[in-house]
Amino acid sequence: MDVAIITEAAQLPQAALSRTAQLRSSTGSVLVTGAGGPCGVAIIDALVGRRQVIAADSNPQAAGFFLCDHSVVLPKADDPGFVDQLLHAAHEYRIGTVVSTISDEIAVLADNRARLTKAGIFHWLPSRDAAETCIDKYRFSQVLGSHRVPKPATAIGDRNLRFTEEVTGPWVVKPRFGRGSRDVFTVSDREDLPTILKLVPDPIVQHRVVGNEFTVDGLAGTGGKVLGSVARWRLETRGGISTVGETFVNPVVDVAVAQTLDAIELEGPFTLQGFVTASGAVLVIEVNPRFSGGLPLSLASGADLVGGYLLGAEGGVVDPELLVGRAGVRMIRRFSEFYTYPNRRWPVITGGAALP
Repeated sequence: MDVAIITEAAQLPQAALSRTAQLRSSTGSVLVTGAGGPCGVAIIDALVGRRQVIAADSNPQAAGFFLCDHSVVLPKADDPGFVDQLLHAAHEYRIGTVVSTISDEIAVLADNRARLTKAGIFHWLPSRDAAETCIDKYRFSQVLGSHRVPKPATAIGDRNLRFTEEVTGPWVVKPRFGRGSRDVFTVSDREDLPTILKLVPDPIVQHRVVGNEFTVDGLAGTGGKVLGSVARWRLETRGGISTVGETFVNPVVDVAVAQTLDAIELEGPFTLQGFVTASGAVLVIEVNPRFSGGLPLSLASGADLVGGYLLGAEGGVVDPELLVGRAGVRMIRRFSEFYTYPNRRWPVITGGAALP
């Protein structure tokens, strides 16, 4: 198969152009959190030229601060002042809509939807219960099992290895509440399990699935009804982020995605990960209640998920044609750099001093 390097966003379907024109004409600023991560950067890139963009991150050197109109340093989601400072930034910059790219933030913001609405901030957030189901990987597996959604056998990690009758090897050991690929180990030898389990906080153990790994980016409406999604193969990854991927269409994957979102009743953006086995079966591994770091490929395929998010968050009707992507679009990711020099200044940030 020929390799196509994506250098610019693909053209949107013709039926979606009027929707994007509406977005470009809107004056509401958008706050994008997690501006130091691949997902935050991808969303900022997608919004520049459509809206005024305010980037937020807990790190004052976040890469997204160089791409936007304004920048603001916010505390992490577990800080008691997180919501208050976000609301302060929203007032200062007249922010109309918030897009959070951090799962832990989304759970906190879900509890404060009324405060956001009262402050005039548009959002598309799941319920706290749905967000926590995604964050808790063991709970997620239990919910899928109760709805007969295909997924790998999963158990709480026990150093006495009582789970091995329920979960056969080979295994994946990961944090129950982890993010990305941190503290994730694959284990083939049963004798190695006690050592690995000591290294992982709140470990869960899953049967290690063999097959082709995929990710699905999408948007879901009330009750977890899928409004649109794009599936992409994870052909190569680094640090849990897809570096080479290709979009595809598979009806069995579509069914599994619909069943999963219905089971957890997640609304708003979602990122689903799973495997297609050699027999063609689909197993769902996890769902994150946010956009993903691999989002640029889905956008390049023609699915305007970011525009769809803004339309839905701001009370508009999301046209499914806006979220249609083409199969066979391949992404090869590269790194890029920003440079600062002694006679230039970093972006001015609220909540901290401008850096020299």
